[in-house]
Amino acid sequence: MTRMSENNSSQPDHHPVVLITGGTSGIGLATAILFASNGYRVAICGRNQGRLEEAIKTITTAAGPSNRVAGFESDLNDPQNTKALHQLVIERFGSIDVLVNNASSAPLGDFESMSAETFESMLNINVRSVFYLTQLAWRTMQSQGRGVVVNISSLAAIDPFPGFSLYGSSKAWLDILTHVLAAEGEASGIRVYSIRPGAVETPMLRGLFPDFPADQCVQPEEVARFILRCVHEPEQVETGKPHHVTNQADHS
Repeated sequence: MTRMSENNSSQPDHHPVVLITGGTSGIGLATAILFASNGYRVAICGRNQGRLEEAIKTITTAAGPSNRVAGFESDLNDPQNTKALHQLVIERFGSIDVLVNNASSAPLGDFESMSAETFESMLNINVRSVFYLTQLAWRTMQSQGRGVVVNISSLAAIDPFPGFSLYGSSKAWLDILTHVLAAEGEASGIRVYSIRPGAVETPMLRGLFPDFPADQCVQPEEVARFILRCVHEPEQVETGKPHHVTNQADHS
């Protein structure tokens, strides 16, 4: 199911639009606040309506104005929801200038004990929904003659913790997709980036690794700032390749 929660009526507005999946906490919420602060109209999606409403309040309190922020309840465990999500964002804002593929499932466990249900859910969120939503946004961006896609990968794509076989593999796929789409999008004015954060101080991290040292964590706001750099500084951030973001600000 996909439905919208917003904070004001729709008015004609020419500010650029960013769509952020998994926008109710962590990297997604920090990115929404930063982009709203920089004049963007912001669409976020998440699975829980209550958390969406709280996120909208947080974004508008920090950045406002409220009529530029909308939340969409959408469970990306069903990839077919991407079509309704895309349609609702276009109906609400009229365009998608930036897509941030941030929503992710990170199952932790030994490979031999992973269930088929866990595998399929990870594929739905990390792979299938990314494919469908990016393809829909891609067509919109092609018609506009411009657009930016930012994929949130992970250092797990190249150096996963034991037990992260599924998560790491899905992020490696995302990096390859980024590389190929960057070449395909050049003629249409579409740029594509992949960001590989280290361990990020998020509820997901603490749920998986409650004792992970805080001083080794990247803050969500730092990842958000690098996402904004990808969009605003194309001459400084190379498209089509993974960029590392660590707590030592090691951007490569």
